Amino acid sequence: IFNKCKHAVPGEPVKKDENSRRGNWGNQIEFVLTSVGYAVGLGNVWRFPYLCYRNGGGAFMLPYFIMLVFCGIPLFFLELSFGQFASQGCLGVWKISPMFKGVGYGMMVVSTYIGIYYNVVICIAFYYFFLSMTKLLPWTYCNNPWNTPDCSGVVGNNFSVFVLKATSLKFTLSLSLSLSLSLFLRHYVLNISDGIGTFGEVRLPILGCLAVSWFVVFLCLIRGVKSSGKVVYFTATFPYVVLTILFIRGITLDGAINGIKYYLTPQWEKVLDAKVWGDAASQIFYSLGCAWGGLITMASYNKFHNNCFRDSIIISITNCATSVYAGFVIFSILGFMAHNLNVPVSEVADHGPGLAFVAYPEALTLLPISPLWSLLFFFMLILLGLGTQFCLLETLVTAIVDEIGTDWIIRNKTVVTLSVAIVGFLLGVPLTTQAGIYWLLLMDNYAASFSLVIISCIMCICVMYVYGHRNYFRDVEMMLGFPPPLFFKVCWRFISPVIISFILIFTVIQYKPITYNDYVYPGWSLAIGFSMALSSVVCIPIYALYKISRSPGATFRERLKFACRAHPKWGPALQEHRTGRYAPMASEDTVEARPLKEKEELKEELKVEEKEKEKETERKDEISLTIQGSNGSTNTHNNPNPSA
Repeated sequence: IFNKCKHAVPGEPVKKDENSRRGNWGNQIEFVLTSVGYAVGLGNVWRFPYLCYRNGGGAFMLPYFIMLVFCGIPLFFLELSFGQFASQGCLGVWKISPMFKGVGYGMMVVSTYIGIYYNVVICIAFYYFFLSMTKLLPWTYCNNPWNTPDCSGVVGNNFSVFVLKATSLKFTLSLSLSLSLSLFLRHYVLNISDGIGTFGEVRLPILGCLAVSWFVVFLCLIRGVKSSGKVVYFTATFPYVVLTILFIRGITLDGAINGIKYYLTPQWEKVLDAKVWGDAASQIFYSLGCAWGGLITMASYNKFHNNCFRDSIIISITNCATSVYAGFVIFSILGFMAHNLNVPVSEVADHGPGLAFVAYPEALTLLPISPLWSLLFFFMLILLGLGTQFCLLETLVTAIVDEIGTDWIIRNKTVVTLSVAIVGFLLGVPLTTQAGIYWLLLMDNYAASFSLVIISCIMCICVMYVYGHRNYFRDVEMMLGFPPPLFFKVCWRFISPVIISFILIFTVIQYKPITYNDYVYPGWSLAIGFSMALSSVVCIPIYALYKISRSPGATFRERLKFACRAHPKWGPALQEHRTGRYAPMASEDTVEARPLKEKEELKEELKVEEKEKEKETERKDEISLTIQGSNGSTNTHNNPNPSA
C-alpha cells in the first residue's frame, strides 16, 4: 500500500523503464558502477604494477596514457555507443552487417572461457577468506603437515620477522616470495600434481568454494541488471576502501618509500624500447575489457539518449587511475619485504596469482589483528572478481535471450541465467583438480590473447568501412544529440585500428611457450591452447561463408553485397526513436513532415516501392491468365464460388 501511495502523489513522475521489454538500468550511476566493476578487475592489482616497474617505472606512464587516449577511450566509446544505439547484446548488434555476426559469436566464446577460469580464481580467494576466520592465520608458522624441512616462516615464535637468506631461496619462482606461503598454496590449497595430464583428485574445498562463487553470481543476477545494478553500489566501491586502508598501513612500514621510489622512478631510456609500448597497448586493451562483449551488453540496457561519451571517459580514466593507485599499495609492501630480506626490490617483485596469494598474505601477517586484515583483503579480491564475473555471465545470458527473442524466454530469463551458471560450474570442475592450476594458466594465456585483438580489429573495420563511417557518425549524432568529436572520428577510422594491428604483431613476436615455475608444458597441451584461441576467431569466417551462401543473388558478388548490407531491423529498438532515415515509410503524407533532404530520399524510395508493387501486380495478372487459359477456371482462393 505504501508503494502504491508513494507513486500516487500528484505531479510526481512515475519512474518506469524506457524499454519495457528488455528493461533498463535503474539509474545511470548503476551503469557506471557496473562498468567500473567490469573493467577494474584482478589484473589492475596484480599485473599493472609489475608491468610498470619492469618497463621503466614512471617512464611507463607516458606510453600507458598515450595508448589510453588514442586506443583505450576511443574503443571503449565505440563499443558503448554500438550497444546503446541498437539496445541489443553482442549478437543482436550485428544487424548492422549480418555477415559479421560471427564476431558476436566469437565474443561469446571468449566470455565463456574467461568466465570459467575467472570464477576459479575467485573461489580460491573465497577459500582464503574462509581460512582467515581464525585467531591465527594458518600460513604464519612452519609447524604444519604441508611444510617441508627447509620452510622459513613469515613470523617467528617471538613474533619477529625472519630474515630469509637470498642464497637459500630462488626469488625467480612465481610463487616464492615467502617459502611458508608458497608451500601453503602449492601443497595445502592446490595440492599441485606433477603435470597437466595428471588430474589427480578433485580438491573438495576448492570445489565447494566454486559452487559458492557461482551461487553468489547467480543470486546477484537473478533479476538481471535490476538486481546486479543494486549490488554494484557495494561491490564496485568497497575495494577502494580496502586499498586505501592497505595504502595507509603500507606507507608506514620500514622500506616502503624505497618500494614506491622503485615504482615511480623513471628510466627514460626504456621509452625508446618497442616492447614497452607493446606492453602499454596490451595492458590498456585487456584491462578495459574491449572485445569481450561485456561493454556492448551493459550499454544495451542504457536509455537511448544517455550520454555514453561522457561515461566512456569517466570509466576509462577510473580504471587506469585504479591501476596506478594499486601500484602504490603493492610497492609499499614490496619495499618493506625487500628491506627485511636485505635484497633489491626487483628480486621480490612478482605478478599474477603469486602476488595475490603469497606476497599480500605475507604482509597481512605482519599487521596487528592480522586475521581481520586478511578477511578484508580477500573480500576485496572477491569483489573485484565478482564485478567482472557479473558482466561475463550477463553477456552470455543477454545474447541468448536476445537471439531467441520470444516472450517466454524474456519472461523466464532467470531460468537461462541459472542454466548458464550450472554449465559454467560443471565446466570449471576440472580446474579444481590437482592439475587445475596448469589448466587455469593455459586458458588465461591462450583463450583470451590474440583472439581478442583480431575480434576488435574486425569490429572496427566492419563499423567504419563496411557499414560506413558517415552512417555511424549520423547514428551517434541522432542518439547523443551531437556528432562524435573529430578526434574520435580519426581514431575510429585510422589510429585505433593501426594500434590494434600493432598489438597483434607485438603479441605474435613476443610469443613464448607457457611455463609454470620450472614446469614446461607438453606440446599437446599447447595445441589445446591454440585450439581455444582459434575457436573464437574461426567463428567469424565460418558464419560469413554461411551467411553468403544463404543470401539471394545470382553471383558471389551480389550475395556478398547483400550479406554486408544492414538488416532492415537495424537501428533503435523502440519505434519512438526510429526517426529520420529509420522512420517507417508509410505514404506520401508522412514524407511531408520530414526535413527537406529526407523528403527527397523518401520520395525516391516510395517511387521505387510503387514501381515494384506495379510489376508484382502485373506478374500476378499474367500468372492468373495463364491458369485460366490452361484450366478453364480461376483459382478457388480468388473465387469463393467455384461453380459461378
